[in-house]
Parts: sequence; C-alpha cells; structure tokens
Amino acid sequence: MQTKILLEESQIPKQWYNVIPDLPGPLAPVINPRTLKPVTPDDLTPIFPMAIIEQEVSTQRWIDIPEPVREIYRLWRPSPLFRARRLEQALGTPAKIYYKYEGVSPAGSHKPNSAIPQAYYNKQAGIRRLATETGAGQWGSSLALACSMFGLECTIYMVKVSCTQKPYRKSLMELWGGKVIPSPSEFTNAGRSILAQDPSSPGSLGIAISEAVEDAASHADTNYALGSVLNHVCLHQTVIGLEAKEQLKIAGDYPDVVIGCCGGGSNFGGVAFPFLADRAAGRQVRCLAVEPASCPTLTKGVYAFDYGDTAKMAPIAKMYTLGHDFMPPGIHAGGLRYHGDSPLVSQLYHFGQIEARAYRQNACFEGAVLFARHEGIVPAPESSHAVRAAIDEAVLAKEEGKERTILFCLSGHGQLDMAAYDSFLSGNLEDYEYPEESIRKSLANLPEVE
Repeated sequence: MQTKILLEESQIPKQWYNVIPDLPGPLAPVINPRTLKPVTPDDLTPIFPMAIIEQEVSTQRWIDIPEPVREIYRLWRPSPLFRARRLEQALGTPAKIYYKYEGVSPAGSHKPNSAIPQAYYNKQAGIRRLATETGAGQWGSSLALACSMFGLECTIYMVKVSCTQKPYRKSLMELWGGKVIPSPSEFTNAGRSILAQDPSSPGSLGIAISEAVEDAASHADTNYALGSVLNHVCLHQTVIGLEAKEQLKIAGDYPDVVIGCCGGGSNFGGVAFPFLADRAAGRQVRCLAVEPASCPTLTKGVYAFDYGDTAKMAPIAKMYTLGHDFMPPGIHAGGLRYHGDSPLVSQLYHFGQIEARAYRQNACFEGAVLFARHEGIVPAPESSHAVRAAIDEAVLAKEEGKERTILFCLSGHGQLDMAAYDSFLSGNLEDYEYPEESIRKSLANLPEVE
C-alpha cells in the first residue's frame, strides 16, 4: 500500500537554491545592534567564516554545494518521499498526501542539512570550536555530529526546559563529543544577568542565542553556528524541496499546497522555497507555515525590526516578532519556541506569498498519533504541526469533494520525545493560552530603527 519514492545518490542536488532573487521587493538591511547602522561583512567576521557571510548576502539564485559536503550528505540523502495512502484511507479523503521524510538522517531530523556545510566552512577557515544554541536538541545534536566529522569542538547552550524534557537528546550530543550547558547558565554574562532577574528561568532560544554569541565573540578560536532564521541556513535546507520536486515528477504529480512547521523558518523554507520559485514564475501553489498557538510569531506578531536574541547582541533584522524578551510557554515542540522568524519567511508572508496557521499542542499530538498509527513513523513534536495541517487540508478536500495534492515535510522522528507522547496519552498535556499580555509587554521594547 505505501508508496516510497527514491532518488539515486547521483541525484543529490549539486546546488542550493537562493530565494532572494525571487523575493517580492528588496530584503531589508540587517542592522548592527551597537551602531544601529547596516551590518558590514567586517561586523560578522568575529563569529562567522567569510564563506558563510558571502552566502548570507548573496543574490545568486544557485550556489554550488562543495563536494565534501555532498559526500557526507550521501549518508542519508536523497531522503525518501512517501505517499501516505493508509492515512488517506483512514481520513476517507480524495486528497493525495505526500511527506518528505527527513528523520532518516543520523541525527533524526533535517538539521544536518545545514550543520554539515557550516562545520565544513568553519574547518576550512581554521576555526577550532563552534558554539551554538538548541531548543529541543535537534540542532544541537546535528551540529555535534557535524563537528565530530570535521574534528571540531562543539559547545551547545540548550534551553533549560528542553534539557529537562529531553535528556536523551543531551546524551546524543555528548555521544558525538558536544559539551552541553543548560541555558541560562553561569558561564556567560548574558546567562548570569537572566538568572539574577529570575533564578528559576526555564530559558528560551533568545537567551541561549545570547550565550552562544557571547561565547563565540569572546574566543578567537571559536565561531558561532545558528540552526535556523538566517539566510544561509534556509539556503542549505533547500535540498529538501529540490529533491521533493524531482520525486514528485517521478510520481507524475505536483502539490497544490506545501506545508512545513515554522519556528525560525529553516524547515519551512527548506521544503517550500524551491516551490516558491515556481510560484514566482507563474505556477499556482500554496505554501503554508505552521506554528504553535503559544508562540504565534507570524499569526500574532508584528513585522518590525527586532533583536535576534534576548541580550541584544545578535544583529537586528526586520521580521515578524513577538519581542526579543518574550518568554514562550514550555511546550514540547521546543524547536518552535522562538520569538522571531526568518527575514526571508517574514517578507514572503508580509507580501502574501505564503500563508500561516497556528495550532495548540494537543491538536498537534492528536494528529501525530493518528499519523503514527497509520503510517508507522512517530513524528517529532515540531513536525506534528505540519502533520496536523496536512490532515486538516485533507479533511477540507473531503468536505469540498475536491481532489487536492498535499506535500508536507516530516522534519524529524519523535523517538526521543516519548515523554511528550506519554503526557498526551495520559491526558496531562497542557494547552497554553495565547500569552497576549506578555507579548504586549515584550513588543513595547522593540528597538528604534529608522
């Protein structure tokens, strides 16, 4: 019954797709948080290698993937595309549901697609150690894996609430040689400042980013690596959508809607951006970003300049934001607990090129359980948001009596997230209310940028 569509190793993309040339209008400048002037390459050299900086600002539509990176990609790429026929039957829908499964990577998610090239470029630049943050641990484990392959040390500031919820992700990072520090910590000025205000702080991605950036900026042999949001990260992830397009050609199909969960934007951008190239060329396709209702950046945030981190050390970017000091509730989809969004995703949403939807976590886990019982794969809590939206699109097709082709990215497996499933199955999973008051307070602290 299940349809699995594979590509040959030789069909791993040789280039990444850069969406910037196809954006509606020019991208807003990134601002230096100290000078409040546009960032220059020299501003970024303390934390990034020049190859990454060049990719961050590139306006080339296609950027070559280095052969050493493609060689490691071959461990799991091309990743499979499945037709979810059992789920279709269970829903009684005329819709065709496809999912691109990124959980086959060694780290179990899509994150190594960017971790590998970032480690490669830093190794080429003579860097000894990388510092980063992680929420649910998908990015942290992926960077630890990448650093182990290139002989780099790796320090990971893991959001404290996720460190508690997902101890085996911490173990996985340490297995690959990473040093894991629960954030906020006593190791940085940023962490100590937060703990002075709130000793029981559960942490956030904004805080963890502050700690990792401070660590990198204060050590000459260390650079910073980010797992989402930035242009070069979204660029690296486009291998997902590029492969999916080729696999759908084999199936003789093309999606009406492309769906990805969205925290910082790398997963959604990875699956959707290559299809937005078709949209820019005149083809009709919807792209839907799905986020948690407790951290509704696109659906409830404002489009404004804001800091990328809590301590105001990272550059200021124009994006949809809930405010840099917003503290999201401790949902199990830790990778989606970010106050902002990719400037690329934000601009596309602002100009109506993509859609956004927010769900509470019980609805997402309900969809994930239905999916697991019919397709066999346990989705990561982040991916459950895309599963939920795909199910709702399929049910809508049934109600309307219309055929519809749905593609979503199943960006990771949930085998290290069973505490969350235990909580759901026992009826103890909490649906957090939309934190309107805390968001309102946070938005009052946006930087004043002309």
